[in-house]
Amino acid sequence: MNIKLNLLLLYVLFLLLNCCFGRFLVEKNSLKITSPKSLKGTYECAIGNFGVPQYGGTLVGSVVYPNVNQNGCKNFTDVNASFQSKPGSFPTFLLVDRGDCYFTLKAWNAQNGGAAAILVADDKEETLITMDTPEEGHVANDDYIEKISIPSALISKTLGDRIKEALSNGEMVHINLDWREALPHPDDRVEYELWTNSNDECGPKCDNQINFVKSFKGAAQQLEKKGFTQFTPHYITWFCPREFLLSKQCKSQCINHGRYCAPDPEQDFNKGYDGKDVVVQNLRQVCFFKVANESGRPWQWWDYVTDFSIRCPMKEKKYTEECSDQVIKSLGVDLKKIKDCVGDPLADVDNPVLKAEQDAQIGKESRGDVTILPTLVINNRQYRGKLSRPAVLKAICSGFQETTEPSICLTPGHHLANSLISNSDMETNECLENNGGCWQEKSSNITACRDTFRGRVCECPIVKNVKFVGDGYTHCEASGALSCEFNNGGCWKVSHGGRLYSACHDDYRKGCECPSGFKGDGVLSCEDIDECKEKSACQCPDCKCKNTFGSYECKCNSGLLYSRENDTCIGKYTSSSVASIWMIIVVLVVTLSGGYAFYKYRIQRYMDTEIRAIMAQYMPLDNQPLIIPNNQVHHDI
Repeated sequence: MNIKLNLLLLYVLFLLLNCCFGRFLVEKNSLKITSPKSLKGTYECAIGNFGVPQYGGTLVGSVVYPNVNQNGCKNFTDVNASFQSKPGSFPTFLLVDRGDCYFTLKAWNAQNGGAAAILVADDKEETLITMDTPEEGHVANDDYIEKISIPSALISKTLGDRIKEALSNGEMVHINLDWREALPHPDDRVEYELWTNSNDECGPKCDNQINFVKSFKGAAQQLEKKGFTQFTPHYITWFCPREFLLSKQCKSQCINHGRYCAPDPEQDFNKGYDGKDVVVQNLRQVCFFKVANESGRPWQWWDYVTDFSIRCPMKEKKYTEECSDQVIKSLGVDLKKIKDCVGDPLADVDNPVLKAEQDAQIGKESRGDVTILPTLVINNRQYRGKLSRPAVLKAICSGFQETTEPSICLTPGHHLANSLISNSDMETNECLENNGGCWQEKSSNITACRDTFRGRVCECPIVKNVKFVGDGYTHCEASGALSCEFNNGGCWKVSHGGRLYSACHDDYRKGCECPSGFKGDGVLSCEDIDECKEKSACQCPDCKCKNTFGSYECKCNSGLLYSRENDTCIGKYTSSSVASIWMIIVVLVVTLSGGYAFYKYRIQRYMDTEIRAIMAQYMPLDNQPLIIPNNQVHHDI
């Protein structure tokens, strides 16, 4: 109980520090009412931190205020209400009241009811706020939050009341939601940054972050390589108050004597990884980007983060420096430079890299302080909305000055997610250098690296109907009936006397086993067994044994024949036995010849008889008179 109270106290102090000294900005877009005339004008609305804002575009719709379920907290299908627009009509913008449930639930119910966007009217006069997602664990089935795809906006109480009044008077309210100026677009390059975390045990939020990085990696790397964007990753850390430096909580969650801290992954100081482990890995990821950027390859950060999440997860107890080093080496980045950048986490001094990260958390100009994870900042303005590949791509494209956008951004919005596939300007092959950090069998040129429009992936291949199995990074091995065709299944083999000897089996699950006549591990070596020396064969009294490569030869004395199956000498061939064999052969030949002659004689006799009988019907034979029927006698005879 004390641990939880102390942990809660630390979080409270962290929040107080951000509240007192932080600066949170509400990102807004324009809302333009075109009718009725009494409401005509442009108003401000706050962009929700969920759904998909149409950055760089506009959306026109007609407002509906429901007769029941006016706060939007119930499913509209349960109250027999539908807001699906009919062919030829405007899309529906559903107006609901604030209160009684989370903003995300209101948006989810509106989306399921057929609305194209949701407007939430504030319930009191105040400065507009950002509609945020609920804290983890506050919603029973919070998986719907990531499925929200309609844009959302919070409007003032005054504007909401005026729209309701117009609707009650039977007037149609048409609105144009405009996000074209929601993000700055000063030039032909977009600068953006992602505030993230290496922790993978914080539930859906951590899963969402790493899934986004994996899906967005290909687009991010291609945009960066072509010079269209400049990306920078960042990591949030907080410091431990001086009064708690010696507490168990600060010691487990902080490095450099409380200067840089992160929450415990499991929120339990007695098991699993600690917050300080997360801080160190965050630092390694920042240093990786720094070193890769100095070498002119900043886009490799995306490879490192995705590979580390796959190869070194906390659940498998691989969230370690050793595993991290393996990933770094596979990508060909200077490991020593990264270690020098990380420095000593136990030293009572400032770490220049993490110090710069803390300074960057403070907002400047039009950007507010970064206080939540994940946070995406585009052209120094915080992105609001769903962290998904299509939505973020659209937001980045809206950050280019008009006429300077890359061709990917000129593709119609609903095709944007797949436009990288056919854009030749954006195509690269990440497997050409260092094999993409994946496994490769150089002798047969087989590789686990596969280049896709989402970026390279390390997956064991299928070659000539033979499936390779493994992690794709450090090893792959052939499986199935044809596994020995590739590198002999990784087993020992040798050619001797024109014959191939192999320890590989078609069933790869048996592993490598030395063939008959050999002994060894089957992988590195197999040695010939001397059956004669070991007296494992040719042990009959009249036998003479001779060892051969992989086998043996056994000969018998006195003309006996050796039987390998019985390991004995059998049968003695003498002159009398040979004569007997010849006598049997002669008798067989005579018998067969006589039978053939008799058979031929009988057949000849039978055929002659048949032929004579047939000829007798048409002409007289020597001993028979000619008989002509009366009706066949000609008149001239």
